[in-house]
Amino acid sequence: MLDAMFEYPISSDQSNFSTDLTLARLGLRTVTVLRLVLPNGTVRPFEYLGNPGLVRLDPRWHQAAFRFVALGFEHILDGIDHLLFLACLVIPFRRLRPLVAIVTSFTVAHSVTLIASAFDLAPAAAWFPPLVETAIALSIVYMAVENIVGVKLRRRWLITFGFGLVHGFGFSFALRETLQFAGPHLLMSLLSFNVGVELGQLMVLVVLIPALGLLFRVVPERIGAVLLSALVAHTGWHWMSERASALALFDLSLQSPQWNLSLVTNVLQWGALVLVIAGLLWLMSIIFPQTPAVNGKPPEPPSSA
Repeated sequence: MLDAMFEYPISSDQSNFSTDLTLARLGLRTVTVLRLVLPNGTVRPFEYLGNPGLVRLDPRWHQAAFRFVALGFEHILDGIDHLLFLACLVIPFRRLRPLVAIVTSFTVAHSVTLIASAFDLAPAAAWFPPLVETAIALSIVYMAVENIVGVKLRRRWLITFGFGLVHGFGFSFALRETLQFAGPHLLMSLLSFNVGVELGQLMVLVVLIPALGLLFRVVPERIGAVLLSALVAHTGWHWMSERASALALFDLSLQSPQWNLSLVTNVLQWGALVLVIAGLLWLMSIIFPQTPAVNGKPPEPPSSA
């Protein structure tokens, strides 16, 4: 084990510093701990594994925004579970337009929980990440089964909103180690990460929708939708089983010492928020009862007697 400390005095309070350390090549596991002391006495700590690339120690807002847009874009393309969830959303549709409401509800939902988690409003218990990961796998299985059964898609955006809240927590886990690079621009960085996620989702949709269109020219649409959804459901089921096994290692009984007052309060707050959101969604479903277009075709008007 090698432990080294370097001090670098700053000659001017107007200096802008960045680091691009390549210490990861020194060992299998390298941890860099860095402290930036600003002219006003504020200490900005950094701690990261390996080599995160160029790190601006006191980034401007646009530098932080650019970094987190790129992070969001890369995350959605690297997250196979999120991609499979998107695929389940797209399979019943043939055009981008009817997907707008569904994708928008997913975006709004995961933005809520992502931002809340960044401000430490999510449960900090050790069992929470495996619970969320299990729920994400469950969301994939559920959406795939919906496609197989062929249920009505009129209120799919409501289901998507609920699962979007869960996926937002999943996004927050990916950001946990990188928010330290946001500097004083936490909210801007979170919004920028969301922008990157949406750009990645849009690119996936732009590629996936035409690909499905070509596939359904060769294979009957209903058969193709069932087969693709069955493959996704099979994968999601295995993920759900594995993640549920990891979750089962935790003692979640009410007698567990993990259920302290802070955690119980946190869970009750989120429960109240979910109830409020559910009520708002129920009202919106009454106000906007129209069935969105499926496969690019508008809904048929009711027949008159």
